[in-house]
Amino acid sequence: MKELNRRDFIKTTTATTAGVATIASGITLTTYAALPKESNPVTNEKRWGMLIDTNKLTESNIDDMVNACQEEHGWGNETHSTGDQQAGWIKKIKVKDKATERISNLALMCQHCEEPPCVDVCPTNASMKREDGIVLVDKHLCIGCRYCMMACPYDARSFVHESLTNQKTHMPRGKGTVEACTMCVHKVDKGEAPACVASVSSDAVIFGDLYDPTSKINQTLKKVQSTQIRADLNLNTGVRYSGI
Repeated sequence: MKELNRRDFIKTTTATTAGVATIASGITLTTYAALPKESNPVTNEKRWGMLIDTNKLTESNIDDMVNACQEEHGWGNETHSTGDQQAGWIKKIKVKDKATERISNLALMCQHCEEPPCVDVCPTNASMKREDGIVLVDKHLCIGCRYCMMACPYDARSFVHESLTNQKTHMPRGKGTVEACTMCVHKVDKGEAPACVASVSSDAVIFGDLYDPTSKINQTLKKVQSTQIRADLNLNTGVRYSGI
C-alpha cells in the first residue's frame, strides 16, 4: 500500500467519504432481519480460529483456497480495478528465512486479531469484532475512509473501487466500502467450515474453537509449535501458522 502522511491521506480520500456506502441491489437491512436464525448463537465462550500448516500446504492448495474464497464471496471479477485496486481477501505469499534461505508458501488473510487495529481506528464503528472473535466490516456504516486499511499490518483489506453486479446475497459488496475475509461467518454460524478450509485437507488447515479443549485445533496447538505473523505486535491473532 502506498504510504501517505495524514494530511495527504485526508486529501485523497475526501471525494470518497460522502454517500459512498452503496450496497448491492435488493440487499437491505430488512433482508438481513428476515434471514432465519442460525443454529450457533454468537458468544464470547467461543473463539474461532485457524491453524495453517505450511509444511502440508502446497502452492496448488493455496490456489484452491483462493479460488474457493472467490467462488463463495464473488470477489476477483472486478472489471475496471487493476493492480493494487483489485480485491484480495486471501493471498498467496512467499516467506524466506534469511538464515536458511528456506522458502515457505503462506495463505494470508485477515488474521482476526483479538485486539484488531482496524477496529481501533474506524470512526464509524463499521470495523467491528464479534464476541466470538471474527472481525467484520458493517457495509451500512463504512464511509470508505480507509483508515482501517492503513492500520492493518497484514494488508488484508481491500477497497471496492467500482460498481458491482451479480453479487452473493450472503455477502453484499458496495462501491466505496472496505472488505476483507469474513472467515465465512455465514457458514460458521450454521456449523460449517469456511470455504477455504473445506477446499484443502483437514490436516493442512484446521478450523475450530480455540477455547474448546476438545476441538482439533486446540489439541493440535498444544502439540505442535506454532506462530503468529507479526507476533511482536501482541494482537493475539485467530489465525496461526506452523512450519515457519
